[in-house]
Amino acid sequence: MRVIICGAKGRMGRALVACVKADPELQLAGEVDLGDDLSQVIGGADVIVDFSVREATESVARLAGQHKKALVVGTTGHSDAEKQAALAHLKEVPCVWTGNYSTGVNTLFWLCHKVAQIVPHWDCEIVETHHTAKKDAPSGTAKGLQEAIRQASGKVPPAHALRIGDVVGDHTVTFGTTGERLELTHRASSREIFARGALRAAKWAVGQKPGLYDMQDVLGLK
Repeated sequence: MRVIICGAKGRMGRALVACVKADPELQLAGEVDLGDDLSQVIGGADVIVDFSVREATESVARLAGQHKKALVVGTTGHSDAEKQAALAHLKEVPCVWTGNYSTGVNTLFWLCHKVAQIVPHWDCEIVETHHTAKKDAPSGTAKGLQEAIRQASGKVPPAHALRIGDVVGDHTVTFGTTGERLELTHRASSREIFARGALRAAKWAVGQKPGLYDMQDVLGLK
């Protein structure tokens, strides 16, 4: 399977390129970053994995739609309007779009949804910690946790963002009431977990029917 990495020079991009090269099932069809022309290499790909910047996602989506290429989006920080503008180009291709491609984090989404169903009246708050270079706050993962809990309980818990050193990504969701507290935590120590998950999503996306999917679909958690 031939893969193009958009945002190839960033932290996640470098991890993705390394994982593609190490995977015998994958072939690197292109490394695209700021100033490069995706249209020059897109014809040789089966799927595009975008971990660039939110301002670039719509143009990547437009080319993916025009060339009928599956798309995996891991870039975060989009407004609702920006996301909808990108999705408008993807009506005829499969697209996996989520704020976090870690298998563990997506298990955390599922667990938080279940807990919120069981104790919808409990207090709940989210704390996320990332490296100081991360631009968006709260993180896409924290927003995903908020949405998972909202769907189960109707309440959107507050999310608190910390930017400290070189932390790859920590997320703690605390549920509590008088006399007891439940904490669910995921800690990432390597960006490779996100890269492996995104490439798992890329393999899954190729051959799927056109539509918008997330990592819960990829993992069979829905």
